[in-house]
Amino acid sequence: VGYEPDPADLALSSIPGQEIFDPRKRKFSEEELKPQPMIKKARKVFIPEDLKDDKYWARRRKNNMAAKRSRDARRLKENQIAIRASFLEKENMALRQEVADLRKELGKCKNVLVKYEARHGPL
Repeated sequence: VGYEPDPADLALSSIPGQEIFDPRKRKFSEEELKPQPMIKKARKVFIPEDLKDDKYWARRRKNNMAAKRSRDARRLKENQIAIRASFLEKENMALRQEVADLRKELGKCKNVLVKYEARHGPL
């Protein structure tokens, strides 16, 4: 299938410094493609200013970095799945066209065979 994804899309679905994502080769497991359940966020607990010490801010920075990594990883996977789905849709259309062409050719061959058998008898 002649499929060339947009380089900008590939950049958004590849991890910097690693191999570029190839939608032709990457396959996702059933588990990876399952919809994720909606998880309700916990209610925010507001901390009074007088309790925000260095330990609190260190935990906040650590949590913020973890949340960013998680969002980036999710976005990367979503982009990869979208590009792979686009590739599979194009491949599917090409294969359907090929099947249609082969069916048409088979019909022509059958017609030729019927005409031959009508003239010369069965093979």
